Amino acid sequence: MVIHQLRQSDEEHACRSLAWVLMPDHLHWLIELKGTTLGTLTRRFKSRSSLVLHQAGVEHDPVWQSGYQDRALRREESMVHVARYIVANPLRAGLVNRVRDYPHWDAVWL
Repeated sequence: MVIHQLRQSDEEHACRSLAWVLMPDHLHWLIELKGTTLGTLTRRFKSRSSLVLHQAGVEHDPVWQSGYQDRALRREESMVHVARYIVANPLRAGLVNRVRDYPHWDAVWL
């Protein structure tokens, strides 16, 4: 349900998702903003994903922390390197032995 909301943001042309991983307690999302601001994108995503999770019976309220952490990439940084770091989060967290074994991630390059 949360992943569907990520994809919805792409379909609405609010952003282009370059890489993401949905962890049990947080999300890493590398994006290229399109027709909106980061604040608006984040508010819409959190609101819609919270709504569908609550409709599905998730009782944790709130689903998301207030605010978010963001970081702009510098020109010298490799987006592919950052994407690999993002999708390797489940491996570093000990959730899987291989990145490909974790089902909740995607990247345009990988």
